[in-house]
Amino acid sequence: MQEGGAIDLKMRVIRWSVKLKVNPRIVRVYPMRRKWGSCSSAGVITLAMDLADREPEFRDFVIAHELLHLRYPHHSRLFKAIMTMHIPNWRKRDAQR
Repeated sequence: MQEGGAIDLKMRVIRWSVKLKVNPRIVRVYPMRRKWGSCSSAGVITLAMDLADREPEFRDFVIAHELLHLRYPHHSRLFKAIMTMHIPNWRKRDAQR
């Protein structure tokens, strides 16, 4: 992934943050071996560098998923309902992880 990939991911995070009405404290793009993204209880969103190489729909799924954890820390029914509202086919994307 090149620098432009990290910039694209961060721009997508900004757009999704507005849409989901959340405000991450920090957004980082790092090499990650085991997952595509994470959200800390301190409001830090970390995305895998190679996420930028995936298709846009998958990027949006991961970003929306991590951002929603700022509001809903667990995979509750409400979390899943909000995911479905914004990414209707998220369960299919989740299986691609």
